[in-house]
Amino acid sequence: GGLCVCCSLVSDTPHEIIYSIYFLHKGYNKTFTVSLERTESHQLKEVAFMNLDYYVAAYLPGQFLHLLNIQHPDMLCYSLFLTGEDARIGTLQNCSIHSPWVSTVLDCNAGSLYDVSISDSALLKFLQKSKQDCERLAALHCALLYFQHTEDLEMQIIRWISENLSTCHSFDPIQEFIIASLYCRMCPETQNLDKLLPYTSLHDWIGVVPGVICATDIISLPVLEFQNSKGFWEKLNANLESVKYAEPHLQYHSNVLRREWRNLSEEVRSILFGLLFCSFWDFSLFTNQREERRTTAYLRNIFENAKKYVLVYIIFTPSYFAQARLVPLFEEEDYQQHLLMGLMVAQLKDHLMRHLQYVGKKKIDQIVLDYVANLLNLVHRIMKEVWRRYQLHSCIFCFDERGSAGEFAVFHIMSRILEAANGMCMPLPPGFHTLHLGLGVRCLPLHTLLHYIDNGILQLTETCVRKLLKDLDDTEQNEKLKFSIVMRLPEALGQKVRQYWNHPINANLIARKYVKLLLEKLGNRQCSRPIPETRSVPVEFLPLNYLTNMLAEIENQGSVHPYEKQDHVNARFVEETALKHTLTLLGLKYS
Repeated sequence: GGLCVCCSLVSDTPHEIIYSIYFLHKGYNKTFTVSLERTESHQLKEVAFMNLDYYVAAYLPGQFLHLLNIQHPDMLCYSLFLTGEDARIGTLQNCSIHSPWVSTVLDCNAGSLYDVSISDSALLKFLQKSKQDCERLAALHCALLYFQHTEDLEMQIIRWISENLSTCHSFDPIQEFIIASLYCRMCPETQNLDKLLPYTSLHDWIGVVPGVICATDIISLPVLEFQNSKGFWEKLNANLESVKYAEPHLQYHSNVLRREWRNLSEEVRSILFGLLFCSFWDFSLFTNQREERRTTAYLRNIFENAKKYVLVYIIFTPSYFAQARLVPLFEEEDYQQHLLMGLMVAQLKDHLMRHLQYVGKKKIDQIVLDYVANLLNLVHRIMKEVWRRYQLHSCIFCFDERGSAGEFAVFHIMSRILEAANGMCMPLPPGFHTLHLGLGVRCLPLHTLLHYIDNGILQLTETCVRKLLKDLDDTEQNEKLKFSIVMRLPEALGQKVRQYWNHPINANLIARKYVKLLLEKLGNRQCSRPIPETRSVPVEFLPLNYLTNMLAEIENQGSVHPYEKQDHVNARFVEETALKHTLTLLGLKYS
């Protein structure tokens, strides 16, 4: 659906070449001025233009090869400018050529006709040795959007990404890999879907291509005066219509999802915390007890989107079984990620329904399902390749050993994946945060680990914290680690996992929380004066007796037990913990 007119212009400067590409289907033309590296009298100065389907190539033998992206010519970083040996087209080094039709070149001197295509192996080599972001970005997009995706190609790209995370400054290679891969996989499914889905994570690009100056001019859109067009002309007409309706605004953008995610009310957040105390399938029962019916119905629909469709779809895809044995993802319930998945499903579905009304709801549901499921599988694919490269085992939760250099490298890559996901408001596979935290505990010193937790880079998950509390013995160093983790747990999660640490410090924390909660309930209502309770063996510690009896009376009056799933936490537990702690401070032994 692209229509381009190419022309070579006369330059007043001997060392410059000027040519223009009129992107008629976009409504503008770009004029390029290229400064030649070297000029010799016998070399050609006439630029040849070739149609390579996804690209228009401007070729000056012996000087440069400029591959201009037809579908996305707006940003220069998606067009590949090659010089020297990288710009060589076979044996056509210094001869006059023409391109009579797509992917074909005629050697005017020899009268020979050649098929021309971009070499995937040469492109990957160029990507590996590229030193500038504009080259890396153009080569990465060419590899992802021009070539058919194969497992070997993806593996090589993922390996390059893992090695160059710190060298790309103007773009995030993980974001570009995910967005461009999704675009390539999804767009063939439905006509005009390429205008509604993002193809890049960049909003603009202010970099330059060394040796190339580009000027852009707006031109009038062509008018097609025929009806019932098919094939190429139908696609061209669709492209022209999308330009008329401000094409960039048609694309789905993560800002919409981010805004909705941030606008979730505190009540919705409390529902999310409440889910920690019930199974996913009890969610309906839990939400039916809430007063805000509209909010809970909306949330219930979002969670069902994630659980019923996305996760079930992923788990039963053939690739899942091969990957799950290597990287332990999708093996736990992560309600925050479920919520974000369901929210993305709802937002993307609304976006497509507005612009693809002729497609039908069932087809749109399938497109959205494929998009979100493929997104999660791409993250899983990255994890699998990284896991395999550094030879990590499927279980890395042995906290009594320090992490290896390979584990630290994987931890760094996972941190960059998390950064990329947060930048795009993108869900991650359930279990990602547990793996990330497990590697952090093994690889980071305590002060760095706590800094990462406090700044939200590492998220405390029930699975990881429970295993840490149960498996680590209570040495002085481990006690410090456990105490630091327990003190940072959210209230709901803390009530659920503190029971796994049988230690006086933890008992003190539980007792304090219990007393605080009961006294808060006492302050909210009238309570009769507690009646002292007769004990078989009286303890001569009257303030503690009074507090214990008061707590017992509050319990007996039918207050909601704040630790319903921990029956041993009661007034007597508080009394015993207080006595143990006091005797410990006095250097005495409790019996």
